[in-house]
Amino acid sequence: MKLHNLMEDEVIRIIDEFLKDREDICTCDKCKLDIAAIALNNLKPKYVVTEKGSLFAKVDILDYQFDVDLIKEVTKAAKIVGNEPQHE
Repeated sequence: MKLHNLMEDEVIRIIDEFLKDREDICTCDKCKLDIAAIALNNLKPKYVVTEKGSLFAKVDILDYQFDVDLIKEVTKAAKIVGNEPQHE
């Protein structure tokens, strides 16, 4: 296993759920990555290097406050990107 930030997986999961029913925010890969980058810069990373570490870190992911923090940051990031998408 290599160094991995589990928070990336969770942010991408939340973004996909959040944008699923939204028509007011672009869902292209560029916008999704911009949303992820903004959200991840405002969340504490959860780095792991072993399968055992990954399992322990995933226990934290089950916490209600964890989900609230994720949704809050993804929502804020989506609003920023939705207001000013950086399409070429």
